[in-house]
Amino acid sequence: MFFSLAIDPIVFSIGSLPVHWYGLILGVGALAGLFLAIQEGKRFNIPQEFFMDMLLLGVPSAIIGARIYFVAFKWEDYKDNFVDVFKIWNGGIAIYGALIGAIICGIIYFRYKGYPFWRIVDICAPGLLAGQMIGRWGNFVNQEAYGGVVEESFLRDKLHLPDFIVNQMYIGDAFHHPTFLYESLWSLLGILLLMVLRRQKFVRAGEIFLSYFIWYSIGRFFIEALRTDSLAFKGNSGLASFLNGLWSPMKWLGFEQGYLDPAYGNIRSSQLLALLTIVAAILLIIVRRVTGQPKDHYSDPIVSTKAAAADAVVPESAAHTPQSAPQVRQPEPEKTPDELPKE
Repeated sequence: MFFSLAIDPIVFSIGSLPVHWYGLILGVGALAGLFLAIQEGKRFNIPQEFFMDMLLLGVPSAIIGARIYFVAFKWEDYKDNFVDVFKIWNGGIAIYGALIGAIICGIIYFRYKGYPFWRIVDICAPGLLAGQMIGRWGNFVNQEAYGGVVEESFLRDKLHLPDFIVNQMYIGDAFHHPTFLYESLWSLLGILLLMVLRRQKFVRAGEIFLSYFIWYSIGRFFIEALRTDSLAFKGNSGLASFLNGLWSPMKWLGFEQGYLDPAYGNIRSSQLLALLTIVAAILLIIVRRVTGQPKDHYSDPIVSTKAAAADAVVPESAAHTPQSAPQVRQPEPEKTPDELPKE
């Protein structure tokens, strides 16, 4: 008989206040993303305080957006237990909701600081992937966001995973796909890709951020179908067949889709949103290029309009400070004959 070695979701307690692995891991992910943004910001002479304030505002906005998105699709589970809506330490947040919340916050904050939106989100893109890469390990601890049933040999012999991951993937009475790990590794590859891409001279403003959406959504489309807890809805059967057909190459690699209760829905919302995001991001890059909208390249200097305006203003005290006039030597008057010295 196999006994699950599930990790205790509580790290430690401060008095009666428990500290959860989930929140701690999300915090580490946010700090990792902040570090990458600050390091790249130095290249453009952007003060680190700007990114620190951005994090303080962005993290709560992202969490709120992520929770609202998740609860909206799971409202039947929460409408009679409204207090549970606020228990995010038990899991239940959606990354696409987090991105929506963070982007709304960013638009307001960047405008307030006078920085161009596309330039700053380009800098932050690798940090977003870093936060997601680390944050997925919170799902690992909580034993959530996992995939369908697999044989133990698939995890140990084909994927060569260490014991602590294999054991944690024993949930209920079976082993499951570690979809958290698949997405974490996909995010790591994305970080490396974006770091290489942003050093290329042809890249225009906004294209790193849009490339982030394309890369993440490609991985999310294929990984999402492995999960058994996907947010879903009942939609057109033709659309469902189309999504399944796009996913079919995964079967050649030996993967099978996770079970999705037909009574709950036939279209995974994150899978459809991922596909729409890929198409929208590609079209936006093309349209912006054709219209000549992104005039700046990624490597061009970044200047805050408010900082530039402040530097251009002459202080009133300096404008009214009298300056000493230059001393001009007056020519001496010519002396008359009577005033000349006599010998």
